[in-house]
Amino acid sequence: MTVRLEVILVRPKEDGNVGAVARAARNFGADRLAIVAPRASLGPEAHRRAMAGGVLLRSARIVPTFDEAVRGADFVIGTTDLSTGRSVSYLRRSVSPERLGEILRTLEGNVALLFGPEDNGLGRSELARCDLLVHIPARREFPTLNLSHAVAVVLYAVHRAKGPEDPESTPAPELLELNGREKELFLTRIGGLLERTGYPVHKRKGLLLLFRRVLGRSTPTEAEYRMLLGFVKSLERPSKRHPHE
Repeated sequence: MTVRLEVILVRPKEDGNVGAVARAARNFGADRLAIVAPRASLGPEAHRRAMAGGVLLRSARIVPTFDEAVRGADFVIGTTDLSTGRSVSYLRRSVSPERLGEILRTLEGNVALLFGPEDNGLGRSELARCDLLVHIPARREFPTLNLSHAVAVVLYAVHRAKGPEDPESTPAPELLELNGREKELFLTRIGGLLERTGYPVHKRKGLLLLFRRVLGRSTPTEAEYRMLLGFVKSLERPSKRHPHE
């Protein structure tokens, strides 16, 4: 991904939100921040909440109009809390944040990512100016996210789409190697333990299936399987010494 990403806030009214946006933008690698006709003062609260994102807040472009904000952008992306679906009221259907990340991964150039004001979002004329719309799926009864939360969700999806090879990203969780041999050995040992302890025959199959499901959900590591096998082995010892008890 070689796009240069600028987050543009249109008429934000809460300075704390602007600061939080600057922090999220710094977290997830946005290159610039621009603010259109801010209704917020961008005072101490904004800078307090920006934390390390203060560098983006201090260098942010402050412009009076929407048109000036997107001038020079090769690709303009608008966010909306409306799920456009099949509606003919919009020029195009919206995509998910994850899909946006996939799209941007194959592009290069200047990309403007726009977020509307907290109270009513981007207007129809502003959405019509966008080349692409993004919608964050949420509960129908309350689909509107806080401005800084929406920015964080979208930027996170875009950042993750860069892939694990991105040298500037913190590492994702390491891939966990599946341990089928240890799993089957553990289940076999459990089956033997059930037999030796006299666990009811008609219940053994169901209990072994339960163990298999639990192991499938938890995907233990090799070291964890070894500990489980050691535990079973410790239970086997007294049953071997006293086979008739």
